[in-house]
Amino acid sequence: MKKKPADKARRAVPIGALLLLLALQPGCAGYRLGSMLPPDIRTVHVPTFVNETDEPLLEIETTRAAISEIQRDGSLRIAGAAQADAQLSVRLVDFRLQPIAFDRQQRAAAEEYRMFITASITMTRADTGQVIASDPRVTGEATFILAGDMTSSKQSALPDASRDLAHLIISRVVEAWEPPQ
Repeated sequence: MKKKPADKARRAVPIGALLLLLALQPGCAGYRLGSMLPPDIRTVHVPTFVNETDEPLLEIETTRAAISEIQRDGSLRIAGAAQADAQLSVRLVDFRLQPIAFDRQQRAAAEEYRMFITASITMTRADTGQVIASDPRVTGEATFILAGDMTSSKQSALPDASRDLAHLIISRVVEAWEPPQ
């Protein structure tokens, strides 16, 4: 009896799944599935971000977005400073708008912008102050169309840029890894 192509495909799936599981086993070249944080780091304190830009109140939306991203990710829990295993310190170091589309009649008038928010991050152990993860430049971005005044238009894009920045920050912190010693 001749085997059908579907029979071969059914056998290949379990073998492929087994190979994937073996490749992702803890201890394989120092990699772990899930969070790359040290196993004793389970909670984090997130103080309000420090805003070193000229954009007012930027720290409020970005801090809120980072806390939401930590809760969504699930690798860490938010805790108060006294109860946390680690602290995530973030300095907002740059806020920039870049025009990306222009009015056809008035070529100097921008209609669409890209917003960039750049941060410097450091995650430290709460007990020793030892750096767990850091990155001097993490940049989140969003685009927006100028509708009405610039202030209102920027405010409409700020939540998207903040969420993008928060996602990148938490990814850098949670996925940080050190090669085996």
